[in-house]
Amino acid sequence: PGPLTENAPLRPVNVYGATKAAADLMIGQMSYDGLRAIRFRPFNHTGPGQSDTYVVSDFARQVAEIMSGKREPVIHVGNLEAERDFLDVRDVVRAYAIAAVQDFETGPDCVYNIASGRPRRIRDILDALISQSGIDIEVREDPGKFRPNEIPVACGDASKARERLNWTPLVPFEQTLADVLGYWRRICSSH
Repeated sequence: PGPLTENAPLRPVNVYGATKAAADLMIGQMSYDGLRAIRFRPFNHTGPGQSDTYVVSDFARQVAEIMSGKREPVIHVGNLEAERDFLDVRDVVRAYAIAAVQDFETGPDCVYNIASGRPRRIRDILDALISQSGIDIEVREDPGKFRPNEIPVACGDASKARERLNWTPLVPFEQTLADVLGYWRRICSSH
C-alpha cells in the first residue's frame, strides 16, 4: 500500500495509538456540533532537543557519546528494517503555525496529515548518523529495543496539507540528522 491519506481507517496497534485515534475521533465528532477545530495527524518527526527515548535521538546520542570517547564504538539497536515517514520538527510546527494564523473553514473534514510522503528505513538513518561521525561503529541488536506489534512501513500522504495550507517540508532530512547529532555532541561535551 502507498502513503496513507486522511481517509485511511484509523487502526492503532498499541495503547498510545488508540488514545491518539480516540482523541481524533472525538474532536471530529465534536466538530459536527460546531467545534471549530483542525485535526493534525503528524507522522514521525525529530529534531534537536528531542528526548532520546525516540529512535533518531537515541542513535544520535549514542554516536555523540562514542565521538566524545564516553562510550565504546558500539551502538545498541532494535528493529532496523522498519520504515517510517520522518519530518523535521520545525516543519511540523510550521504547519501548525500556518493553520493557527489563517482563517480556515473548519469542520469534520478539517484533518491534515503532516508527512514527507517518503518512508525511510531505520537502518539508513543509523548509517547516515554513523557516516557523519567518521568513526567505525559496530551495530548490535538489543532484543529489549524491539517493539511488539510493530508496523513494517508507515508513510503519509500530505497532499491535502500542501494544497489547502500551502505547506511543504523545507528542512532536508540530512540537515535534521546533522542538527540532532550536533545537539547531542553539545550535551556530551558539556558533561
